[in-house]
Amino acid sequence: DSYISIAESLKHGGIAADARVNLHWIDSETLEKESAEDNLAGIDAIVVAGGFGARGIEGKINAVHYARVNKIPYLGLCYGMQMAVIEYARNVCNLKDAHTEECMPDSPHPVIHILPEQKDVVDKGATMRLGHYKCQLLTNSLAEKLYGASHVFERHRHRYEVNNNYREQLEQNGMRCSGLSPDYRLVEIIEIPDHPFFIATQFHPEFKSRPNRAHPLFHGLIQVAVERTQRKFQLENIERLPD
Repeated sequence: DSYISIAESLKHGGIAADARVNLHWIDSETLEKESAEDNLAGIDAIVVAGGFGARGIEGKINAVHYARVNKIPYLGLCYGMQMAVIEYARNVCNLKDAHTEECMPDSPHPVIHILPEQKDVVDKGATMRLGHYKCQLLTNSLAEKLYGASHVFERHRHRYEVNNNYREQLEQNGMRCSGLSPDYRLVEIIEIPDHPFFIATQFHPEFKSRPNRAHPLFHGLIQVAVERTQRKFQLENIERLPD
C-alpha cells in the first residue's frame, strides 16, 4: 500500500502519453537470488522506489545495473536514487564496496551518508528532512527539459544524501548532478546523459502527480518507453519483410 502513489503516478504518465501502463511488481529480494535478465527481460521501463534498510538492497542495485547497461528507461525515487549512485560508483567509478552508511557504516566508500544535521538525532519521530524544498536544475539537463523550468519545489522524506566527497568523482566518470539545493550542498537529482532516459531523485515526485496533470518525470518515463517500444516494433516488422 505504501507504493500506491507511485502506481497511480505511472498511470498518470500513461494518460499523458496516450498509453496503457501495465505494472509488473518485482520483489527486490528475487533479484538477489535470480538473474535480472530472467526477471526484467521484456520490461519497457524500470522504477526503483523508495525504501530503507538492507533487505533486498543488492536486488535493487542489480535492477539499476540492468537498466543502465541495457539502456532501459529508468526512474529512481529516493532510495532508488541512492541505489543508482552506489551502482555507478561500484561499476563505473571502480569504487569496490561502495555503499550507503545506512546499511554499511564501515564501508570504505560511503557514497551515500547521513545528513550532517541528522548525526546527533536520537528521537527518530518526524525528524527527517521533511516537506517542500526548492531544487535548482542544471541548464540543458534532462531534468530541465522535462520540467521546462530552471527550478522546482518537491517534497522530501529522508535522512541520507549523496556524499559530497564523491560528487566530483561521480561527475568525472559521466554522472550528472542535475538538481541541487539552492546552496548547492545537496544533490537532489542525478542523471546519465549518454543513456536514453536515466534519471533519479532524492525527493518523492509521486506525491505531486495527478490524473489530469501527470508529474513531468513520470510522463517523461512513459513517453520514452512508448517511443522505444514503437521503434522496436517497427524494426521487427522491417526485418520480417521479404527481400
